[in-house]
Amino acid sequence: MKLAKRIAKRRVRRAHRVRNVSRATGRVRLSVFRSNKHIYAQIIDDVSGKTLVSASTVEKTLGGAGTCGGTAEDAQKIGAEIGKRAVAAGITEVSFDRGAYRYHGRVAALADAARDAGLQF
Repeated sequence: MKLAKRIAKRRVRRAHRVRNVSRATGRVRLSVFRSNKHIYAQIIDDVSGKTLVSASTVEKTLGGAGTCGGTAEDAQKIGAEIGKRAVAAGITEVSFDRGAYRYHGRVAALADAARDAGLQF
């Protein structure tokens, strides 16, 4: 049990470190959450504490709740959609908050697609 606690503690520390660096830039934050079946992205304004734009594979237009959205292709769709929605809302510069996840696979695919859609981070 000690090993599991240490791993969980490291994960929380890593997530806090990444979030604090992204908050120090003064930009809005593009936060990513991934589960085994879905991936979620939202742009958050930390000053007002509100979510400005969001997209996920649970949405019916982007895959629906009945399908598995846990692939890199689905992450690319979400990245493109969050970028498109953000540009439509007037947001072009964000700081990328990957949480405790490594920057590879689905997280990297989402980030690359968001960059291609017009976001800068």
